[in-house]
Amino acid sequence: MAEYTFREVIAQAMSEEMRKDESIYLMGEEVAEYNGAYKASKGMLDEFGPKRVIDTPIAELGFAGISVGAAMNGNRPIVEFMTFNFSLVGIDQIINNAAKIRQMSGGQWNCPIVFRGPTASAGQLGATHSQAFESWYANCPGLKVVVPSNPYDAKGLLKTAIQDNDPVIFMESEQMYGDKMEIPEEEYYLPIGKADIKKEGKDVTLVSFGKIMKLAIQAAEDLAKEGISVEVIDLRTVRPLDFDTILTSVKKTNRLVILEEAWPFASISSEITYMVQQKAFDYLDAPIKRITTPDAPAPYSAALFAEWFPKLEKVKEEIKKAMYVK
Repeated sequence: MAEYTFREVIAQAMSEEMRKDESIYLMGEEVAEYNGAYKASKGMLDEFGPKRVIDTPIAELGFAGISVGAAMNGNRPIVEFMTFNFSLVGIDQIINNAAKIRQMSGGQWNCPIVFRGPTASAGQLGATHSQAFESWYANCPGLKVVVPSNPYDAKGLLKTAIQDNDPVIFMESEQMYGDKMEIPEEEYYLPIGKADIKKEGKDVTLVSFGKIMKLAIQAAEDLAKEGISVEVIDLRTVRPLDFDTILTSVKKTNRLVILEEAWPFASISSEITYMVQQKAFDYLDAPIKRITTPDAPAPYSAALFAEWFPKLEKVKEEIKKAMYVK
């Protein structure tokens, strides 16, 4: 085992797969000469050269489209968006082409492509750079959506995503790139569509994903000191969503709280809430609680942003409400 940062394991995952398969290439803004906007492709240009690590103009529609065409013709592109806010410029290529080509061609073409980059907020970057698009992409049939919360998960899931024969949206965070974790030296893969129980508990189930998992873990640790046993589930993947793990946990704890860094309307937490009440209603001893951002764009002001972003105390408060504890 050795300790690596999130950005380092992203580069490791891509490089390991590129060494095995010459059809894999990386394309995006500043991925080559600059070693990546967040240094998540450091050293890859030197190893693989400019034909496989390709700097692009600021034109997401163009390089997303080029990569979709390349994937249909036998390549396996990795497309980096500087943030998923910028993916909106190329969303037509993702939704109307990458996600649909297998179905619309009757299975004649598949589209093995990974679109990766940061999602959600990263501090004072303003409303147009602080949006969580997980539920947007998860809403579209034909796409898989992966949102890791730590370096170990990120490496194993990204390697699996690169080998997948369908388009995968792989969402990271600017605020996680410096996170460190011990990573096995031997090669490993993690399955897409399987949640992970980060902490076992018996009183209440807490479900989350992505960088806000840190709040979930901290809340569970704090509440354990007060005698409340919280089971923490990291979704890892929001499409396909591992409902079985959630349902099994809810049937054990009889309570559910969902923590998500996103707007509340039509969110991942909305879907989980529906499925749990549909399939485990009789097991619930309290209404399902969810914690999201307010239904408003992210503010730029540091003071306002601190109020907008879900707080640790709010998470603990909602868990206690689910437990009927004051």
